[in-house]
Amino acid sequence: MTRVRGSAPSAVTVTKTILMKYLQLPDNKVRILPFYLAMEEYAARTLRAEEYFFMWQVEPTVIFGRNQLIDSEVNLEYCNEHNIQYYRRKSGGGCVFADMSNIMFSYVAPSNNVTTTFSHYTHAVAEMLRGLGLNADDTSRNDVLIDGCKVSGNAFYHLPGRSIVHGTMLYDTDMAHMAGAITPSKGKLESKGVESVRQRITTLNQHISLSIDEFKDYVRRTMCDGELLLADDDVREIEEITKEYLTPEFVLGNNPRCNMEKQARIAGVGEIVVKMELNRNVIIDMNVTGDFFLLGNIDGVIGRLKGTGFTSDAIAHALEGVEMNDIIMNLTTKQFINLLTN
Repeated sequence: MTRVRGSAPSAVTVTKTILMKYLQLPDNKVRILPFYLAMEEYAARTLRAEEYFFMWQVEPTVIFGRNQLIDSEVNLEYCNEHNIQYYRRKSGGGCVFADMSNIMFSYVAPSNNVTTTFSHYTHAVAEMLRGLGLNADDTSRNDVLIDGCKVSGNAFYHLPGRSIVHGTMLYDTDMAHMAGAITPSKGKLESKGVESVRQRITTLNQHISLSIDEFKDYVRRTMCDGELLLADDDVREIEEITKEYLTPEFVLGNNPRCNMEKQARIAGVGEIVVKMELNRNVIIDMNVTGDFFLLGNIDGVIGRLKGTGFTSDAIAHALEGVEMNDIIMNLTTKQFINLLTN
């Protein structure tokens, strides 16, 4: 294990990895998690087409992906018992736990290519950690690793002309709450060769001697070049965007009646669960959930399949001309058809 001892931020050599503006709020209030997701949206929709970055911390909260089922990913009983909040985000990927002992990163870029932006960003985060002498890499699907263990999980989504990437940076965290609040599938844990959440993660305080505030200062000086200070009017507009994230319809999601379920974990793609309502071997309704990364409009795919016979040939005909890897990252149309029909 590499450990940097006795290092104050001023003693660390800073190499700029991405030159972007740090997005600064006019106060130091700790807000609920959806506020910071709305702040990303506000930056992407309103501010000049530049690269922006900011860090934030929240009280204990679970955040799950856009295409995940809350009942499958979040231990609601545990969260309610321990006053842990839970919210849905608009990006794909898996379920994560955040508290005041870890740091959340947000990055907004003027780009239509989310996959390139995502790779560029995670590489920069790994390079920033290597600047502290850590054995960090970003070779995992969406994680940044230290000595092979996850220290940062990331996700992304796209708005017209902009890409948003956000994720965790585990400086420290309440492992008991993390393990209790999140209920990853057995298949996900088996795919990583471990039996519990605890075994596949690490925290920065095991590797460096910087305090959390010293580390944040180092990140800001390494990742950013300049600052944009938001005004009170900006905050009020962000608070308006926040309201969408708080609606029961968005938090709970939509789950159709189901009499057929298909599930698989596909290398490079993630976990996919398809629930269908069939009537006389015809697809009436469908929902596609999982921790995959969404690149396009999955509702358009579902719309094509409604009313289609539940056979390989009929589904292939309905999806003619559709490239599934433009919808779900790294998923081929053949793999999707095989998932539905095998």
